Amino acid sequence: MTRFARINARSVIVCADDFAVNASASQGIAKLAQMGRLSATSAMVLSERWEHDVALLKPLRGQLDVGLHLDWTSDFAFAHGHGMPLGKAMHQALLGGFDAAAASAVIERQLDAFEHHWLAPPDFVDGHQHVHQFAGIREALVSVLVRRYGAHAVKPYLRIARVPAGWADIKSRVITWMGADALEKMADLAQLPHNQALLGVYDFAGGPQRFAALMQRWLARPPHGAIVMCHPAQAAEPDDEIGVARAQELAYLSSPEFALVLQSAKLSLVRGRDVHPPLKSSRD
Repeated sequence: MTRFARINARSVIVCADDFAVNASASQGIAKLAQMGRLSATSAMVLSERWEHDVALLKPLRGQLDVGLHLDWTSDFAFAHGHGMPLGKAMHQALLGGFDAAAASAVIERQLDAFEHHWLAPPDFVDGHQHVHQFAGIREALVSVLVRRYGAHAVKPYLRIARVPAGWADIKSRVITWMGADALEKMADLAQLPHNQALLGVYDFAGGPQRFAALMQRWLARPPHGAIVMCHPAQAAEPDDEIGVARAQELAYLSSPEFALVLQSAKLSLVRGRDVHPPLKSSRD
């Protein structure tokens, strides 16, 4: 089975989602990466900001994984003609799935936009609101990744949104149920690397103290190869429905408290590319 092979039990990948969703998110993510508080970020390349904000990441090339945040449900996706509300996307996935050919075209365009400005393939692919796991989209995604990168020595890895049972609430159970197992099986058959566990799912409520408590719990004993996702931003932008939570996340992640939690747990932040042996297809 394809895995993050033999990843150190005391290592974790901390990934900031939504780079380029707005200026504050891009600036905050770049700040945290410069501080060594992140090891990955995923970009919303349909945003007009991607073309400009990518400059914030270029000095960090090689220090963190930069991936594609595949998008079907944001305002950017609507502006590009394929967007739909999350509820409608979930309904379509459950009742027959997305048309694979149409999904492939959308995925190809987003990969093209990523590579055009990053000048390299993504280190990994995940999905805004986890749409990359939805029926029809997941089949198209695996096929496109194999076609584009199958001959590469080190292929982009897939972020499997499976929340372990001990950390699962209703929201995370739904996220897992919407296709984690199916995407993992497809990735294994295609020899695409992937993680085994995703942490960081919550409802963006409860204020800074709750986020700090959740992060401490996620980092206490993370599963092998776990990715902890977060959504930080430099400030709360007025048109961002989770803007306040984003600013609170950045305040915690940039704090001495977060550094102390990592130190106490004897955890190091790693890139997927830094996993030993290198993150590439293998069979157990």
